[in-house]
Amino acid sequence: MKQVLLKKGEVTVEEVPAPIIRDNSILVQVAFSCISTGTEISGVTSSGQSLLQKVLKEPDKVKKALNLAKTQGISKTISTVKDTLEFSHAIGYSCSGVVIDLNRNIEDVKIGDKVACAGAEYANHAEVVCVPKNLVVKVPQNLDLKEASSVTLGAIAMQGLRRAKVNLGENIAVIGLGLLGQILVQLLKANGARVIGFDLNDKRINLAKDSGMDEGYNSFKDNPLGKVLSFTQDKGVDAAIISASAPRNNEIVQQAMEITRKKGRVIVIGNVGLGPKRSPFYE
Repeated sequence: MKQVLLKKGEVTVEEVPAPIIRDNSILVQVAFSCISTGTEISGVTSSGQSLLQKVLKEPDKVKKALNLAKTQGISKTISTVKDTLEFSHAIGYSCSGVVIDLNRNIEDVKIGDKVACAGAEYANHAEVVCVPKNLVVKVPQNLDLKEASSVTLGAIAMQGLRRAKVNLGENIAVIGLGLLGQILVQLLKANGARVIGFDLNDKRINLAKDSGMDEGYNSFKDNPLGKVLSFTQDKGVDAAIISASAPRNNEIVQQAMEITRKKGRVIVIGNVGLGPKRSPFYE
């Protein structure tokens, strides 16, 4: 079968053996696979970095390498690191398709059912995937498989909503209005929240407004803190949910803390830098 693989910063389509059925798993012939641009572009960029760049970015891995060298020797450690860098990685974590085989212990799904699948290492960009039963859901009859392939993004957005513990009438900020943020805005409005959103793309802001977002601003052109204070009558938002993709940007979490009221909630479901200053959290 064909599968999309990532190696040394390059994405390729290769012929690989099809997966075999495992315990408590379902084998699915993929119809559509959803590309999560923020997460996957970040993965492509990281894969193309040199060993030195990776060490500088993730110094904690140096400690793991040193511990490995102590227990297994220098030669084994060098070989392990080299194999890791040379290894091709499967990508993708959200798809839909038709069940072609399943474990005999599974009763709520049968061969021929249309399903949506989730999970990194399972719901990859491939012709056939083997997914644990708890990461598979049947697709309603009135839903197209193309739309169903975005199931993981919907689940992430819903998890962000639940972690934020949104109550009726609360003021919620959404930082990042890509696909994840767009879904989140609609979920928040369905839960009776007042929503203010921020993004660098005016088209995304206008799209979110069309979906019911109360106010939206360009975080590069406008002052987010000023807009939030105006929106909330100087109180700050009850919760800020970060759905942006900016792995090296520590200012986004910092900004979220500044616009959130005392004892409010800050939830990260996107991919941003997590090296903020202590003071806003402490205060």
